[in-house]
Amino acid sequence: MNLNIGEVSKRTGLRAKTIRYYEDIGLVKPLRDTNDYRVFRESDFHKLVFLGRARALGFSIDECRNLLALYEDETRASAEVKDITRKHLEEIEAKITDLQAMYETLTHLSNACAGDHRPDCPILKGLSEDPCH
Repeated sequence: MNLNIGEVSKRTGLRAKTIRYYEDIGLVKPLRDTNDYRVFRESDFHKLVFLGRARALGFSIDECRNLLALYEDETRASAEVKDITRKHLEEIEAKITDLQAMYETLTHLSNACAGDHRPDCPILKGLSEDPCH
């Protein structure tokens, strides 16, 4: 299977700009034809699917680079993959905690606001308060 960037983009759901970026940073290395057009092999296609899925799950570019190296290393220990995933899960849990706190604060401020014609606004007052006090 040899695909051009448009076909790969359509099949992976990744924008051509993203695919070119992944090439620029060395995550994929498509061949070049005689006209210097990119030619994606089946292995390139699978790497791009992998990268798209990993990015959609929130893995950073560096984490993707490490995961891709492990994906290609048939002698890898799955413990390495699990370690990367555990660290990512811890980051997600921290973000969830932060988002929950933001939700609770905004809910409280929204509920305190009458939302009428008066200029008094508990939301604006709450946003201007020093969070350390």
